Parts: sequence; C-alpha cells; structure tokens
Amino acid sequence: MRILAIETSCDETALALLEATGGLSAPQFKILGNVISSQIEVHRPWGGVVPNLAKREHLKNLPVVLEELVGGPASGKKPGLLALDAIAVTVGPGLEPALWTGVNFAKELYKNLKKKNSKLKLIGVNHLEGHLYSFLLKQKAEFSIFPPEADPPSEDNFQFSKRKLFPAIALIVSGGHTILLKMDSLTKWKKLGETRDDAVGEAFDKVAKMLDLPYPGGPEIQKLAKQGNSHAIEFPRPMIHDKSYDFSYSGLKTSVLYYLRDRKEAEPPRVGGSASRKLKADVAASFQEAALDVLVTKATRAAKEYEARSIFLSGGVAANASLREKLEATSKKMRIGFIAPPMDFNTDNGVMIGVAGYISYLRKKNKRITAQANLNL
Repeated sequence: MRILAIETSCDETALALLEATGGLSAPQFKILGNVISSQIEVHRPWGGVVPNLAKREHLKNLPVVLEELVGGPASGKKPGLLALDAIAVTVGPGLEPALWTGVNFAKELYKNLKKKNSKLKLIGVNHLEGHLYSFLLKQKAEFSIFPPEADPPSEDNFQFSKRKLFPAIALIVSGGHTILLKMDSLTKWKKLGETRDDAVGEAFDKVAKMLDLPYPGGPEIQKLAKQGNSHAIEFPRPMIHDKSYDFSYSGLKTSVLYYLRDRKEAEPPRVGGSASRKLKADVAASFQEAALDVLVTKATRAAKEYEARSIFLSGGVAANASLREKLEATSKKMRIGFIAPPMDFNTDNGVMIGVAGYISYLRKKNKRITAQANLNL
C-alpha cells in the first residue's frame, strides 16, 4: 500500500511517502521519501509556537514540500501521485489553525486525484497514534535488547512479532502529552495514566525560558545539563510515589521558578559570569534528573506490575538521550525489550503519520477528516 502522509499539527510542515506491507501480523514500511520544513526560526523570537504564524507557514510550505517530495506540483499529473493508494493526514490533536491547513490540503489533493484514481482513500490520523506506532520504524542496528527467549530480528529490518513484544508498556512524552499505556497488541491498549497539568515537554520549555535559553527548550536543557551537577539541587519528584500512573509537572516547574527567585534575592549571580553559567547548568541538570526520574520510575513500576515484555518510548521528549539511556538500562536490568524510534522519527514527522494511517486503515478506524484539536487516545 503506497501512502502519502501529511503532518501539520504544530510547527513542522512534514510530508512522507512510504510503502506499507505485511498487515497487522507483520507490518513493514519502506520509506520512499521524507521531507520536513521546520518553523523554529519563525517562532523562536516569540519563545514558543504562535498558532496563526504556524498556519501561515504551513500554507506557504505545503505545496513546496510536496513538490520536493514527489518531484512535481500538486496537480495529480505526476505518476508518483497517481500511483497512491491512500492519503493519510493528521486530524488532531494539535493547534487547530495548523491542523486545518493540512486537512484542507489533503482534501483538495484527494479530490483532484480521485478523478483518475477511484480506489484512492483518505485516512484521518490521530497524531498520538503516530507517535505510538513509531516504534515500528525501529531498525535492526539500533535494537540491542531482547527478551531472553526472543529470536534475533532479520538482517534488514526490525520484524514485528506479537509473541516477543507484548504485553508492553508504552510511554508517550511530548510538549503536549505525557501518557502511559499498557499495550496487549497493536490494536488493543489501555491508558494507565497521563499528566494532570503540564506535559513533561512543556515543563522543559518553560524551565528553559526561566534560564533564558532559546526555543525550543528541550534540546537546550539537555545540552546545558551536561555541564551541570544533576544532584546539586534536590527538586521535587511530583507523584513519583503516588499509586496511580498519572503525572504532574506544574509543581516541579514552580519549584524551579522559586529556586531561581530565592537564589537571585539571596546572592545575585554576575550577569554573564561563571557563577551565573554554573548556576544555570546545575538547575538544568537537576531539573532534568527530577523530571526523568518520575517517567522512568512509573514506566518501570508498570512494566513490573503488568509483566511486560517490552517498554516503548516515543514522542518529542524521546529524543532526550538521558531518558533513553535510563529506560534502556532499567529494561536491560529487567531482561525485557526496550524500543524507541530512530532519532529522526521522535519529533513530528510525516513517516509516523503514514505508519499510523496504515494501521488505522487495517483496523477500519478512520477518523473524521476535520481538525480535532483536543483529540486524545
């Protein structure tokens, strides 16, 4: 099945072309093209994503990115577009003005192509399912931990196997979501918990602002944390001992704010001096340690309680090297599998939307083709 995937939920205009085969029993994906146009420089002066600016950039970028992807305009005259079996587009969650640009673009493209390809399908995709299923893009060279009884993967690609991977605990972490799931199969899961306020990625961005770091804050916190002492400041780990699998990051964020305020009042650091740089690095490292401790602790507890064979990690915050290392280490200690997508597929991208579109098509779970900003799993 050849799928064109469109992702415009936030500040990335992303399109991908992929070939999907194998069905639900053994899904495999060949990436034929993958183009992402980032809006970071547009939104950086504002310290975050401005919805109407994102909409404007998507409208400008979508035809350009499609042309780069397939080698021609969005007119339906190119063989690559006429050979499509489906168009998959993100319908939510996300910023509504941004979502509508992708939805309307997909509808118009579908309308034009349908005239010459009556079998073409239009598939609405849940952005969170895109992150969830991105573990299927795992490549053999990076998949290093297996359940003790599992057979090794094929020489070319990671091969899906229900017997080896499920039940699994899936952790989705991004700027808008922090969700923990128990997955019994590709098509059956139960939400164990989610954030009650700020998502972990949002907390990273807000703490980065407190430290005068540029947007996006997550990568900047990670980079600065390498220069600091992660045990210098004992920030709280909200809900880490709570019996539920819910999360809360507003208290941790506020604790950082109060720490910086009190430190400034007690002993103002020299602007631009070594003391100021050292303080920021220690705050970044200590904050990151506290934030990740909660994620790892709850994911590990869930894996033990539900006798999971694997832990899946996905979402933009899954690009955090420290989080990946911690979850990989705890999975190895438990002798279960750990799977996170390759780095290119953690942040928003069209490939994951194509993967989720294929699974949705097989499940006959097509979402309404309309922007749904608050769509959840």
